[in-house]
Amino acid sequence: MKTNFFIKGMGCAVSAMLAGEVLAGPPVLQEAMTQDQLILARRKADGMDPMKKMPEVKGEDPSVVNRPQSLLASSDIISYGRFATLVPKRAILQIPKSVADRIKQEPGAILQSWSEFYAANRGWITTVEVSRTQAEGNNPIAEETQRLYSKSGNLVVATYLGGPISVLPLKVPVVTAPEKTKP
Repeated sequence: MKTNFFIKGMGCAVSAMLAGEVLAGPPVLQEAMTQDQLILARRKADGMDPMKKMPEVKGEDPSVVNRPQSLLASSDIISYGRFATLVPKRAILQIPKSVADRIKQEPGAILQSWSEFYAANRGWITTVEVSRTQAEGNNPIAEETQRLYSKSGNLVVATYLGGPISVLPLKVPVVTAPEKTKP
């Protein structure tokens, strides 16, 4: 019996050493928490919740306001032959009459990613790379660029980092007339 206890004790000590635990002496036993101590600890933890200190936000829930109805409602469909792709609304900068019939949903068309569709249709689609500030409407697209794509007979799509992007109308700063003072 003593031998069996000794072997088990040595096995525990060796496994603790292999696991990286350092035995600093006999284990320290603690009393179990009482029900009252548990309730007190829970109340302290609830009192430290930072979310309770934040003021309640007034107004409409931004995750619900202006939510698009569907992906199709917020996209334009470009199709040619058996294939189609989606681009965001306002990403198409110019639609010449020669390709105007391709801006529609073809029944039974196979949906492709923009990169696949553009690679197969480079002959009649031109892209114009815009900056983020231009897409937001804070900076205008260069006049030379606008002149070039307006003369083009191709469909012109605005892109940002290679993918189509909506281009908002240019934000014109509001200029107020100076007030006249009466003498």
